[in-house]
Amino acid sequence: MRKRLIYGSLSIVLAISVILVVWEGSFNPGNFRPANPDQTIVFWAVSSLIFLFMVTLGWVLTREFVKLYVERQSRREGSRIKTKLVVGALALSFIPVFFLVLFSYYVMNRNIEAWFQEPRGNELKAFETIASQLGKEMQDETDAQAALLAAQPEIRLLVESGVRPPGFLSSFAVRYELASAAVYGPSAGPPLDSWGPYRQHAKVDRLVAATCPILRGGRQLGFVTVTADVPGDVAERKALVRTWAREWRENHDNARSVRRVSVMLMTLITLFVLFVATWIALFLSKQISIPITALVQAASQVRAGNLSHRVNVRAADELGSLVRGFNQMTQELEANGRELDRRRRFTEAILESIPTGVISISADGAIQRVNRALRGIFPAPQVETATRLEDLFSREDTAEIKYLMKRARRTGAASSQMELHTDNRNRYLAVTVAALEEKLTSGFVVVIEDSSELLRAQKAAAWQEVARRVAHEIKNPLTPIALSAERIARQLERIELPAAPRRILDECTQTISRSVESVKTLVDEFSQFSRFPAAQLVRSDLNQVTREALAIFHGRLDGIDLRTSFAPGLPPVNLDREQFGRVVVNLVDNAAEAMQDSLVRNLYVATQPGVADMVELVVADSGCGVSPDEKEKLFLPYFSTKGRGTGLGLAIVSHIVAEHDALIRVEDNLPSGARFTIEIPVAPDTDVADAVVPLAQPAAPEQA
Repeated sequence: MRKRLIYGSLSIVLAISVILVVWEGSFNPGNFRPANPDQTIVFWAVSSLIFLFMVTLGWVLTREFVKLYVERQSRREGSRIKTKLVVGALALSFIPVFFLVLFSYYVMNRNIEAWFQEPRGNELKAFETIASQLGKEMQDETDAQAALLAAQPEIRLLVESGVRPPGFLSSFAVRYELASAAVYGPSAGPPLDSWGPYRQHAKVDRLVAATCPILRGGRQLGFVTVTADVPGDVAERKALVRTWAREWRENHDNARSVRRVSVMLMTLITLFVLFVATWIALFLSKQISIPITALVQAASQVRAGNLSHRVNVRAADELGSLVRGFNQMTQELEANGRELDRRRRFTEAILESIPTGVISISADGAIQRVNRALRGIFPAPQVETATRLEDLFSREDTAEIKYLMKRARRTGAASSQMELHTDNRNRYLAVTVAALEEKLTSGFVVVIEDSSELLRAQKAAAWQEVARRVAHEIKNPLTPIALSAERIARQLERIELPAAPRRILDECTQTISRSVESVKTLVDEFSQFSRFPAAQLVRSDLNQVTREALAIFHGRLDGIDLRTSFAPGLPPVNLDREQFGRVVVNLVDNAAEAMQDSLVRNLYVATQPGVADMVELVVADSGCGVSPDEKEKLFLPYFSTKGRGTGLGLAIVSHIVAEHDALIRVEDNLPSGARFTIEIPVAPDTDVADAVVPLAQPAAPEQA
């Protein structure tokens, strides 16, 4: 509303100024000056108004150029295009006015004066010259007539003796067409003789007078005066020529002042026109530059990622449509950005939650992004600092992956198996490489799956099948062998034999019986491993199950410092209490075996919360530890680091843990020893098993 009022007021002032300028142009100045006081007042008022316009114009231009200079120096967005629009608009206003004024001054003033004024002046000068020549000729003739009259003897006689010849003077005047004639003596008194209305000094334009002395022997006796009439038409023309010449001289003398006044008026009107044109130019340039500057600044905001920025300027016509279109575009981009960001977070959440490692690689082999699961395959510090594939894989593995990348660029995806050697263990990885696009500049996604547990499970299943078949094949001949040994022993008791042969036969039969029992024990272990009963899961308290299992070792861990730590308030888990107790017993027994030759024998058993709705059971010892190669085979059947036993303990542990949908991993226990960690999922709240053991109360670390 305020802007409309300002624009309306300026429009009214502009209209009044135009009316005043037109009114001033219609004046009849009369001798190039105001003819009356009213015109003088109006001329002064309009001149003052245009002077104010000139001052305002200078202020507006100065202010506008200072603003443009400051904006250009501060490198503000849109300052360059605003400068071009303003300078271009002012140039379109100033250049035509400048050339118009130049044309008016030099062509309409100077040249027209040369074209029209100078010929008239030359003509008047020629007329004046002719009039002067005619007057000079008449004057010369009259002078000659006066000299002729003074040379007559009658005139000398009259002057010397005072004798007046009758009729001489009149006849002479009539004969030479004189208007008057007079003869004077030496003194300037009355004439001695005269004819006609003589005058001593003729000042009438229609008469030509001449005076000549009367001489004798070099002495002046007197003088004569004659006048002659100028023809009437010649006198009138001569007077008219003189009048024209006088007026022309006056006008010519006033031409410079008139030209100065006209130039001043032209300058004032030009300033008024420039003020109006400048105001219109600046107004129109702002109508264009303000929306464009706002759009440029908004584009910078959008480029910086601020999609919520809107252009809040008034614009009309196509610029208004452009502003509205830009706002609609940014609104849609913001909505799409929110949707993409939601999808990106959803995708990142999926990538971070899946157990498979994912690596995003650019076309030049640089690592752009990895997920959390990759830190479980590689050491976390190595993943954090890795920028290229060479930082994660060996030279041979990197070459293999780059080969898969080339294949993926042709076929879309490529897979391979590889073995990864780390400081802690050896892992078997399934690597899949997928190309994002079908061009040379395409990036890649490398999916790495740790198949070590799968291979271990496959090996365990294979060993179970082997155990079942071996147990079946071995158990069949064990019974007849045992029966034969018992029969031989009974027969030896009935017959008499020398002491030496009897002793040998007794030893042989006892050896056969012990070996059969040993083989039976081995077969029973095989049978137990191959036909392990399915776990009967019930809602249980991990702390209590662990305590019950540790109670078996009460007083049996001589020389071992057993420390326990059970986290209070652990959520319940689904366990087969008997089988999971066997897991705890096997892990503790193995830890005790591993510390037999250690100087420091510390055993640590603890329960603690895990991640992602898991609880953990930790069994750590200070024994000799496990090498990376042994970690790969530790849970396989018949593998043992003790050099004795069947090697089925940890295989049974792995089998029971798998039955509980849990995970077991082995790590180095710093500074020495091994650390076994079992991750058990928390029982769902909707799972209402029959047997629920009360949760253990908070307990401090225990020492047995």
